Amino acid sequence: MAEKSSGSRGGLFGAGGRFKGGTDPIMEKFNESMSVCKRMWAQDIRGSIAYCKSIQKVGILTAEESATIVAGLEKVHDEWASGTFQIQPGDEDIHTANERRLTEFIGPLGGKLHTGRSRNDQVATDTRLWTVEAERDILKDLATLLEAASEFSRDHIDVLMAGYTHLQPAQPIRFSHWLMSHMAAITRDAERLKELIPRANQCPLGSGALAGNAFGVDREFLAKELGFEGVTSNSLDSVCDRDFVAEFLMWHSLLLIHLSQFAEDLIINNMLKCVSMDDAYATGSSLMPQKKNPDALELLRGKAGVALGRSVGLLAVLKGLPRAYNKDLQEDKVALFDAVDTVKDCLAIATGVIVTMKPNPKMLMKALCPEMLATDLADYLVRRGVPFRETHHISGACVRLAEEQDVSIDTLTLEQLQKIDSRFEEDVLKVWDYEQSVERKSSIGGTSKARVLEQVENCIAFAKTL
Repeated sequence: MAEKSSGSRGGLFGAGGRFKGGTDPIMEKFNESMSVCKRMWAQDIRGSIAYCKSIQKVGILTAEESATIVAGLEKVHDEWASGTFQIQPGDEDIHTANERRLTEFIGPLGGKLHTGRSRNDQVATDTRLWTVEAERDILKDLATLLEAASEFSRDHIDVLMAGYTHLQPAQPIRFSHWLMSHMAAITRDAERLKELIPRANQCPLGSGALAGNAFGVDREFLAKELGFEGVTSNSLDSVCDRDFVAEFLMWHSLLLIHLSQFAEDLIINNMLKCVSMDDAYATGSSLMPQKKNPDALELLRGKAGVALGRSVGLLAVLKGLPRAYNKDLQEDKVALFDAVDTVKDCLAIATGVIVTMKPNPKMLMKALCPEMLATDLADYLVRRGVPFRETHHISGACVRLAEEQDVSIDTLTLEQLQKIDSRFEEDVLKVWDYEQSVERKSSIGGTSKARVLEQVENCIAFAKTL
């Protein structure tokens, strides 16, 4: 007499096979991943349709059986797409759920689909397909951000602002130059993301549980059917390789670090009234009526820390795993899906902040101070043949004199300057011009108008390739 199970194992792993009884209900909840991996329903069905065709090619299925299975899978697809798919107890993951529903549609024939296939190579395939689609989608979001920021920079090309190092006044720059400096980092992020896709876009399907496929399926056919660029080289590695997830998590950490730096800069400039944020990206205080807090920027800054945690967390999961598949790998998708959602949200927020923010030219100019032109003063003598190391000290002496007299350096008279160095001539007083200062920085990447506009056009051109 068969023993009664104490809990269900689902339709695919019921008692009577390897197991005498059911699982502890707590274990069922602990073990299931359906609540997470159901996001890959479309990829799972795509993979199953391709695999169905591949086992028809090697004679496991007749043409009629293959057509019936494909039609059944399309019905399952339609239920997911219309929101009518009903998840049942025992649907441990997206693979068992789809196979269970397929069998309900077409009967025992559905049991042939899994011939030679394991959930190990199945989940690896689904996750790669999902990741590549997400990465390509994010590239479009990056393009939107880069184009929006570039156009904003072009529209505000004549606005000057203070440039800082160590949060101390350094040199005058263009506001557009500052914004494009952040887009230079985002451009590198986009380049890196493009480089990730070919490594992720390799087909593991046909690797079986770990040792390969016993029925000689054509893995190159599977790769072509699913749009992969190639096939993975080793079945053992194929089912446990999550480098492509780890790479994406590390990539998203760096992207969010760059967005965090951008947010911090804007928070400071917002505090100084140099840039105002649109109401759409700010919130108020529950107590203080006057407050307008840059919460969107603060959240961008905060989410970078969580992103770092996701990346380190998955690496810690991977570091001690033996070959091949282990259930620890189920944790990869929690981090992956959260990371993709966060990236898309952050890029949308950053784009919205940029296109709606308003630089305040008056306050940005107010933040400029003549001491920022001390290097221009040194350069003045360099152009007259004086070694820079000497002119650096001379200009420093002028700064010190102005501080000792408690005056602005640009108010020092020619006579005072000549007492420090006799090579100063009357035209030295033209040094105290912020516009001329930025225009002198005319090498590639500099803050002159022509060079910033060049950066803008290059960035837009790059964005159009994404």
